[in-house]
Amino acid sequence: MDAFYASAEQAAKPSLRGKAVVVGGLGPRGVVATASYEARRFGVHSAMPMGQARRLAPNAAYLVPRFGLYRVISEQVMGLLRELSPLVEPLSLDEAFVDLEAGGVADDEASARAVGERLRSDIRAVTGLTGSVGLAASKMLAKIASEEAKPDGLRLIAPGTERALLGPMSVRTLPGVGPATGDHLRRAGITTVEEIAEAGEDELVRLLGKAHGGSLYAMALALDERPVVAERESKSVSVEDTYDVDIHDRVRIRGEVARLADRCVQRLRAAGHSGRTIVLKVRRFDFSTLTRSETLRGPTDDPGVVREAAARLLESVDTTGGVRLLGVGVSGLADYTQEDLFAQAQAEAEAVEPVGEADEGAPGQAGAGEPEGGSRAEEPAVPVERRWAAGHDVRHAEYGHGWVQGSGLGRVTVRFETPGSAPGRVRTFRTDDPELTPAEPLPLVGAGSCGEEVGAAGVVTGAGG
Repeated sequence: MDAFYASAEQAAKPSLRGKAVVVGGLGPRGVVATASYEARRFGVHSAMPMGQARRLAPNAAYLVPRFGLYRVISEQVMGLLRELSPLVEPLSLDEAFVDLEAGGVADDEASARAVGERLRSDIRAVTGLTGSVGLAASKMLAKIASEEAKPDGLRLIAPGTERALLGPMSVRTLPGVGPATGDHLRRAGITTVEEIAEAGEDELVRLLGKAHGGSLYAMALALDERPVVAERESKSVSVEDTYDVDIHDRVRIRGEVARLADRCVQRLRAAGHSGRTIVLKVRRFDFSTLTRSETLRGPTDDPGVVREAAARLLESVDTTGGVRLLGVGVSGLADYTQEDLFAQAQAEAEAVEPVGEADEGAPGQAGAGEPEGGSRAEEPAVPVERRWAAGHDVRHAEYGHGWVQGSGLGRVTVRFETPGSAPGRVRTFRTDDPELTPAEPLPLVGAGSCGEEVGAAGVVTGAGG
């Protein structure tokens, strides 16, 4: 997918088309998830600290991701791929391998190229966005071809030309060669793929070990026998948040864990699953990461059960120095639920609890002798300021659909426009304006339901094995 998130936002927001857009975490510890091609001209790239991106491109639009929209578009694209072959291997929301030979739709260069062009056309028709396709006889080469085809292109690596193509490329081009391995090879005088081949397998094994050295040598010879593996069912569901400032307050940490547990259950239910094992993840102030887990008697998708289990796990973790990240997950997935009898009995008891017998100390509930819905004078309700994430959708009772440009100091700025409109006007409201509410993303213009730009679908015409 070409600048997937940023391209989606440009398609959804007419005022941002052709302009620099950066999507990612906007806090002090945020990183760039995707930068539009306009932003890349300033040197902004994915995984860059957001503070550095702002220094390089101060006038770009900085937005928080809308993963719900991106998932919808990703599923549309994956659906088109599955029409080509039963062997589709997604790598992420924005990239996948497809074995065309298994689908019987291509058996030579001409037919493979025709399929690739048709796929790009279908992606544009369904999503309203563009895609780049790489065609080759292996996964590694298809991936390289798709990168070279960006943006909005198609590249076919003909059989017999692989060694000549790979030779002058950097060692970092090959799968499994990250910064550390790249530096190790550079210190040994190896900087290109051709130099890996010339070094020989024995030298690579001496430098990197048998498994890594052997596989790297084979790839330098353009040998990649890895088959395309069809998508497997997920083994777990999880959510996590990284905080701009370390959290020290134990009460707030408990609240965050409960909130994450609820979000996790929402995602679990949306996937039609339940699970037996609850997992808590805590990254502390010193970057140490701890995980704790508890396995239940049977699978559940009850938010109360997951909250309680996560809270129990939290009690075993020392958070005295503060935490940077919290996460809650559920594994051991099943497609049915075995109700927790204790939780069920407790819920039934709460359902028949007489009005007026709630905890006297519970804010917002009626205490003994108080009218239902009353509030204790000594414990007035504290209003919670609504948060408006930059780039997210809103609706105003008078002005209609728009998106948040920014917020702060009790004000939120909204640009009112839709995917099919001209660039809209900007208006500012109080953050607690009752006429302003969060909204769902609108379908992109020209899209089947919600569109998005696609860019790197690696298409394998023959994976071997």
